[in-house]
Amino acid sequence: MPVLETFAVPASANLLELPDNPDASIFIAFVSGKDLNTKLPWCPDVRAALPHLTTAFTAEDAPTLVIVEVGKIPEWRDPKNAYRTNWAVNNIPTLARYQRVNGVVSETGRLVEGQILDKDGLRKFIWP
Repeated sequence: MPVLETFAVPASANLLELPDNPDASIFIAFVSGKDLNTKLPWCPDVRAALPHLTTAFTAEDAPTLVIVEVGKIPEWRDPKNAYRTNWAVNNIPTLARYQRVNGVVSETGRLVEGQILDKDGLRKFIWP
């Protein structure tokens, strides 16, 4: 399935649009913005995790992964950062799974930082 890097993220998770299929899910990877000089994510943990995410989510049966940049260093460190306040993201990278639960789109799981590097744990998270 696709890895989307251009996605209009709504103000909060409950506004995500998912198909009515009861098994429908979407995964969002919250990552650091890119360094202007290197064009790579400024966060070393994100740089380490991205290859694992890309490999896992380009598998033939993988669900959709949306990659969302939380900002440059000053934006991320701001306690009022929208991803901190509206999405409860306090660590990057964060991989969150959203599914419809009782008709409402809700977060149903989360991996943070080094948890994403565990290949077996990542696989079990994507395909429970």
